[in-house]
Amino acid sequence: MTLKSSSKEKSVGVVGMGSFGTAIANILAEKSKVIAFARRAEVVDEINHEHKVNGVSINPTIKGTQDPEFLCQNCDTIFIMVPSAAFQEVIKSFSPYLYPYHLVIHGTKGLCLNLPEGKKLTDVQTISRDNILTMSEVILKETVAIRVGCLAGPNLAKELYAGQPAATVVASKYNEVILEGQRLLRTDKFQVYGNSDIVGVELSGVLKNIIAIAAGALAGMGLGENAKGLLVSRGMVELVYLGNALGGSLKSFIGLAGIGDLVTTCNSTLSRNYTVGFRLAKGEKLTEILESMEEVAEGINTIRLMKAFVEGKGMRAPITENLYKVLFEDLKIEDALQYLMKYPFSVDVDFL
Repeated sequence: MTLKSSSKEKSVGVVGMGSFGTAIANILAEKSKVIAFARRAEVVDEINHEHKVNGVSINPTIKGTQDPEFLCQNCDTIFIMVPSAAFQEVIKSFSPYLYPYHLVIHGTKGLCLNLPEGKKLTDVQTISRDNILTMSEVILKETVAIRVGCLAGPNLAKELYAGQPAATVVASKYNEVILEGQRLLRTDKFQVYGNSDIVGVELSGVLKNIIAIAAGALAGMGLGENAKGLLVSRGMVELVYLGNALGGSLKSFIGLAGIGDLVTTCNSTLSRNYTVGFRLAKGEKLTEILESMEEVAEGINTIRLMKAFVEGKGMRAPITENLYKVLFEDLKIEDALQYLMKYPFSVDVDFL
């Protein structure tokens, strides 16, 4: 096995230079040498020769590469920042070069479907927890990496890039992963908290995207703050129930990665999921919206997965279920709202 060198001598790796990956790479570059992986040669050339990504300036010390082996050999700590749809493929490409000494921290707020070979979600009516993988579970399944963590919280990429004050959570079963994540990322304007409930933190970041789409729809309909308060509070209850059913802890859902991220994305036009809901309410079709978006709105796939999960579990998740009908069955948003207003909730909070 390759011997581990001192982490102080090595660079930090960032895999995926979308908006969030670029923002994290810039933060890391304040204190460390950074090697950034991108699949497209033109992106790597732009990083190395123009010190930009898609025309946006980045720290000039960041080095780009297309070579997974080079990055893994030169970095003991690697941040994976790719969309969930490409996550498993990217992890498989890195798998031959990852060793147990690597620390792998991902920042992907999505889920991966785990079905038998050749099967798709459209081939099954319901799914169980065994059919759903968080991104940390994908890493553990596809590689020999052991010390795995995730990054989640109210982290809008444009605000991070601009150096505005923010905070995040590094979650892992391994305290050394949390401590290393904090050491590398913490700055005067970026606070980093720790959490041992990695699944709960991952699920918080994933499930709040559902509610963010609904919040965008309310804004697109021109509804007020009372309606948003109703949505966020009921959305939080639904998030907790779904998260618990998937194996997460309540403490994570009411923390920074849960309610902190939920409040941020339900109030920000910078959120891709919020934008999807807003544009749907303005009458655009989902296909039109997706074709015009540069980056993925993870909440769409999450709604599809969670709808199949709650049906298999025998649960009810009214916000998720109605958003599924809006996205995939042509239910009008106005009709979905009317249904939710009439839904027979009788207790405000019953999970504490």
